[in-house]
Amino acid sequence: ILCSVVFIGLLFTRFWIISILYAVWCRHIDVLRRCVVWKYMKDYFPILLVKTADLNPSRNYLAGYHPHGITAVGAFTNSTEGTGFSSLFPGICSHLMLLNLWFCASVFRDYIIIGRMVAADKESVSHILSREGGDNLLAILVGGVQESLDARPGAYKVVLRNRKGFIRLALMHRAALVPIFPFGENDIYDQDGLQKIMGGSVPLFYGRGVFQYSFGLMPYRRPITTMDEPRPRLRGGKGLQSKSHHSPLCLALGKPIEVQKTPHPSQEEVDRLHQRYMQELENLSEAHKLKYNVPRDQHLEFY
Repeated sequence: ILCSVVFIGLLFTRFWIISILYAVWCRHIDVLRRCVVWKYMKDYFPILLVKTADLNPSRNYLAGYHPHGITAVGAFTNSTEGTGFSSLFPGICSHLMLLNLWFCASVFRDYIIIGRMVAADKESVSHILSREGGDNLLAILVGGVQESLDARPGAYKVVLRNRKGFIRLALMHRAALVPIFPFGENDIYDQDGLQKIMGGSVPLFYGRGVFQYSFGLMPYRRPITTMDEPRPRLRGGKGLQSKSHHSPLCLALGKPIEVQKTPHPSQEEVDRLHQRYMQELENLSEAHKLKYNVPRDQHLEFY
């Protein structure tokens, strides 16, 4: 509401040109996706995106990101050029689906649209996945808010068992499915302490401070990597080393699952592909978890 008031109010001032330019500007400005701030964000943890499978630029892809974590920082950063996504996957345009709430504020809405963010509704997804010529990868945070409530260091839980809508959309649009498992996404914030004190059903999280490592709202500095890369050495002071028992956040980008176009998929077809997707996600986590200090006897839990 505030953004809309400012937009209209400027029309009646000598700064009216700002509102006019805002109304007619191009939505996608690639320069902002390559902004240096995203590189600083990548270096903070740090975040490493490592190619593990080729993506055919003539196809569209629907990527499931599990688990959500508190802020899904890995998913967001990889939707920018901070990690050099386009150089590793030439010809592929990455998009990230966000809650419709984030698109309510006019100015902020256009800013995130610049970064190829997409509203979490069927129409937006269909618009991306039905584009002729392919070259789109749309990442969806399947577990959503429910999964964020389970986000805590060491958690290995995924809300997926009854989440099948994205499977149906993949069948309808012949979008290859790509499972993504971010090892350590849950480790950059704690929330157990605040939830015990405050209760409630929303994520109550905390991390580190600007000048100390005990408490604050900044995320802990823990590496974010996408497979097949030796674990980066953690950087920082003694406080950081004392916290290094947490696993790093490592984004594992799985091999695409080919999908046959089915305009009107039956429940049986959805269930079959969903079961295969869950199995591929589990295989992905099992195949690479030892590289990132996940205990051998710890396994992915589906809810």
